[in-house]
Amino acid sequence: MASSRDFDHADCFDNSGPVHMMAKNGAGSPRTVVDWGKEEHRRCVAACLVKGVYIIENDSTRRRVHTNALAPPWWENFGFNLLDVIRDDSDHDDQFIIGAIYEHVPPLGEPAHPLSPHYVVAFRGTMISHPKALIDLYLDAKIMVNTLKESKRSRLANTAVKKLVATIDKGMGGACGHGTAGSCIVWLAGHSLGASLALDVGRAMMVEQGYNLPTFLFNPPQVSPTPAIDVLLPIEKAQKAKRDIYAVSYFVKAGLGKVLNPHKERMENLFKRLSPWAPELYVHERDVICKGYIDYFEQRQQVQERFRAVATSAMTLSYRDMFFSMFGMEKEQPHLLPSARLWKSTSKDEDAHALQQWWKPMGEQSLSVRRYSYPL
Repeated sequence: MASSRDFDHADCFDNSGPVHMMAKNGAGSPRTVVDWGKEEHRRCVAACLVKGVYIIENDSTRRRVHTNALAPPWWENFGFNLLDVIRDDSDHDDQFIIGAIYEHVPPLGEPAHPLSPHYVVAFRGTMISHPKALIDLYLDAKIMVNTLKESKRSRLANTAVKKLVATIDKGMGGACGHGTAGSCIVWLAGHSLGASLALDVGRAMMVEQGYNLPTFLFNPPQVSPTPAIDVLLPIEKAQKAKRDIYAVSYFVKAGLGKVLNPHKERMENLFKRLSPWAPELYVHERDVICKGYIDYFEQRQQVQERFRAVATSAMTLSYRDMFFSMFGMEKEQPHLLPSARLWKSTSKDEDAHALQQWWKPMGEQSLSVRRYSYPL
């Protein structure tokens, strides 16, 4: 069990934050210089804002208030104010802070950078050491059975973002250009469980309102049997096994799609609506919780290169969705993403699921990136 001092050290921005971004003004300075044109800086800021949500809850639980609070530097050093927090009131006696809404305030006299957000909505992940960790773990179980979307926390997250966007639309004339991520002033970010929430919200905003919100998903969970294959087989045999399994699976799905044509057409239309939205997925190759996304996109690409027509027909389908469609229930697996930018880390970090790896400078990481798109 980690000690109180360990928690304080990990929560302190000067000890655990992105030191390389504080170099110009010095650690502990009120503001660091952010180049919004750099992917590295956008990634680091988004990850730190998510970290801020964790620490807001830690401050509340550990009664760190006023000058003892450790959370504010995680957003103030990047020019953000805390606009509001999102609470899970499942326990009416002690509400759980699950997210935060930040507002970006450019330096006095300077215009906002065209690539900077005006608002960022960030969601934390599971807090294993929290006294009420069971609430988070229960939602983790919902991710495994694809029912997180039906949870109260998901509804709270969606409501908070829709309310923010509606307020912006009313006061500023638009949160972003429909279907255009670059012109959007609201960002979403989340880690682990929080990444699943941000994914759910981002999908809903794109499908329901046509808003393409830039979305940063750090270690998003993806339930997949492929990590077991990596454990049981040597690397070369595991790669061949996955390649063959995915190819066969795509042929089976393509065949079933012909039988379940109404469901197939519905999913194709859904993919077309979602295709402009390409969330940023940050995944470590050794993270068994989320490496399913690596296999999903890489194997999808390989099937496309070998059997293009089959890939086009089957990539929108999942066995679970097809099964439910036979009973008149239309559901979509959250990992079925038409488009995404997949950032894959092969670094030697001890904890492949840790958030702090994502605010390290590019030079300290082994990151590769590929954009996957739909339509093919």
